[in-house]
Amino acid sequence: MRKKFAIEVDCANCAAKIENAVKALPGVNECNVSFMAQKLLLDADDAQFPSVLKAAVKAAKKIEPDFEIEL
Repeated sequence: MRKKFAIEVDCANCAAKIENAVKALPGVNECNVSFMAQKLLLDADDAQFPSVLKAAVKAAKKIEPDFEIEL
């Protein structure tokens, strides 16, 4: 499953760190974080998607506590 989310991230460096952290998570096929567009593209297996998304948010908040996904 591939989904795009609106996000709130404060700087390009943090966006790059978040992208790398999420890519390293088990179950993630692809991840792109765009600081300029304030978008997160997440591709993960359908069955695992909810847990992967939760883990991605947790990993992002470790890097930037203000990180938010706007659902």
